[in-house]
Order: sequence, then C-alpha cells, then structure tokens
Amino acid sequence: MPTLDIPKNLIKTEELIVIPKEEYKALLKLRTQRIQEVEMNILQNKALRVARKNLSKSNFLTIGDLKRKLGIAN
Repeated sequence: MPTLDIPKNLIKTEELIVIPKEEYKALLKLRTQRIQEVEMNILQNKALRVARKNLSKSNFLTIGDLKRKLGIAN
C-alpha cells in the first residue's frame, strides 16, 4: 500500500478523510438530492409510538432472546 506525506498546512483540522474521486462525486450528488418523505398511515404511526414507548421502558427482545424463543441454536 502506498504511503503519502500530507503537508500540515493542507490539514487545517485534526481530521482528514481520503476517498476515491468517484465516491466523492457520488457523495456530492447524494448531498444535493432531496430525499422524498413518505407519510405514515394511522396504524404505522400508532405502532411507532408503541415501539418508542417500549424502547424507553427497555421492554424489548434481544437477538439472543429471540433465538431462544424460536429454538434456534447458533
């Protein structure tokens, strides 16, 4: 793998990310696109409220619990 020396005056902050040019172009394109929002129906909205309530009470199954209930071994 090639090693690069980056001059400190180019870094300006402590974080620097290097990605291929094509990925950078795709990221810029995605950033400028508007993401279409989809409205939930009444049942979906109710289910989301219930799920958030259960999550706040730590009332949920872990993956391990689910596997045990279904009788699945690793």
